[in-house]
Amino acid sequence: MPRFTVSKSIRIQAPAETVHASVRDFKQWPAWSPWLIAEPDSKLSYSDDGKGYAWDGKITGSGEMEVIKDDPPHEIRSKLTFLKPWKSICETSFFFKPSGDGTEVTWTMNGSLPIFMFWMSKMMSAFIGMDYERGLTMLKQHIEGGEVLSKLAFPGIQSYPGCRYVGIRATCSIDEIGPAMQRDMARLVQWCEQSKTTPSAPPISIYHQWKPVARTAEYTLAFPVETAPSSLPDGLINGELPECNCYVVRHTGPYPQLGNAWSAGMMHGRANVFSQKRGIPPFELYHNDPTETPESELITLVHFPAKS
Repeated sequence: MPRFTVSKSIRIQAPAETVHASVRDFKQWPAWSPWLIAEPDSKLSYSDDGKGYAWDGKITGSGEMEVIKDDPPHEIRSKLTFLKPWKSICETSFFFKPSGDGTEVTWTMNGSLPIFMFWMSKMMSAFIGMDYERGLTMLKQHIEGGEVLSKLAFPGIQSYPGCRYVGIRATCSIDEIGPAMQRDMARLVQWCEQSKTTPSAPPISIYHQWKPVARTAEYTLAFPVETAPSSLPDGLINGELPECNCYVVRHTGPYPQLGNAWSAGMMHGRANVFSQKRGIPPFELYHNDPTETPESELITLVHFPAKS
């Protein structure tokens, strides 16, 4: 059986006892789970002794988790059994290590895939690693602030009218995408000022490729325009998004947590909530201005082009 291993860590500003107790309480998991955020109405059940819980959903599939070792406040080991979409058993662990006046939390998984999915072991490690990063960030917010800042809504299929745009196409590390886009945005704003161009709509980000294993992304950050300029400075491009129907996921919260919306949209696609339309890349539309809006109130609409 093809094996895979995942390990991700984060530092939480709270005593190890507090962090351990929060993770150990399965009834707190819906507040920060990187999977349940994609289907908050999943059916959940909890064992009477508090050592296990089970889930069943159209998006999340079904399975159960059982604590097999609890050494507070140092360690929690669990047996994780997936029943749908395929059967698999993994061992997951949380390790809690005091770090200054906080706690370093490490979340691990050791598991295997069905033999016919041997080719997916690296991809599975990459995807679960990104899930763990999202989950640990939400756990940190849940414990430190009492609230997860990233929130999702699913308005479903909507019509997008299409647009012409001027933008910058680039490839960068997934870890550097925030700073890279900030630099690109500054250059686009400068071009608008120098050319006296007024965008016809808020900025848009188009994602051409996303490679979790290589941890790279290829994107275009752009301003929609009424008329495409005949000439542009080096590094800027003209482009067009066609009119299309899209499955929309609405994210409210900080831009670095947009991975929650993207992951949820892909999960909804795999669960056949919508059928993805090939040939048109997915894209983000930004509803409000980050220079004037608290990051917890930033609204981003992630669009997945869908078949009618």
